[in-house]
Amino acid sequence: MKILENWKQQWQSLVLGYHFMQLVKAPYGDFAKIGRLSQEINDIYGMKLVAEFLSRYPQGKKALQERPRLGNVNLQELHQLPENTLGYAYANHMITNGLKPLLNRSIADDPFSFIAAHLGETHDIWHVVTGCPTNKAGEIKLEAFYVAQIYPSRFWIALLAKNLLKTALEDIELCEQHFDALTQGWLLGKQAEPLFGIQWNQLWEMPLEQLRTQLKLNSQFSFNLV
Repeated sequence: MKILENWKQQWQSLVLGYHFMQLVKAPYGDFAKIGRLSQEINDIYGMKLVAEFLSRYPQGKKALQERPRLGNVNLQELHQLPENTLGYAYANHMITNGLKPLLNRSIADDPFSFIAAHLGETHDIWHVVTGCPTNKAGEIKLEAFYVAQIYPSRFWIALLAKNLLKTALEDIELCEQHFDALTQGWLLGKQAEPLFGIQWNQLWEMPLEQLRTQLKLNSQFSFNLV
């Protein structure tokens, strides 16, 4: 029985390593391979730790109980809001980068499915409110922010490790910039109010800088990630 269990663990490690290296070799932003890594690396025990961590503050606990969704977003309507608002900034971010909001699809009736759906549909809102650009350094910054805010789960640590390995293999000249991004994202995530569970669709008309102040996202750091 112990031999069989050891074999299963070794096989799981090989499968995980394979998908990790496939992601390392893939272009930045290959969401299909990111999703496959997520499927392989996330387990029930790890997700329970994430859920327990998020339940430590009222906003996260309420979100896990009520599971509010972002809903379908009309970017053209949001783009008509005043330019200083969250809604305009989000719509402009999406339109400028050629992105579309995720469809409001149904999910399984469990907290783990909600966590994945909520983080997926609000990912670009987090880009906007944290000021993380969509370049390589900006994604590293946001990943480090997730680690600080959500929980040091295997998935987010693996994404950071993937990007650092890609830096070593493909972009060594960007090493300092990428480490600055990681540092900035981690520290910003530690100092900021929790973002998980915020009902962003109720804040579209709020001035972005006011929101950033409330969430303690007006960073004191000065690293250049552009």
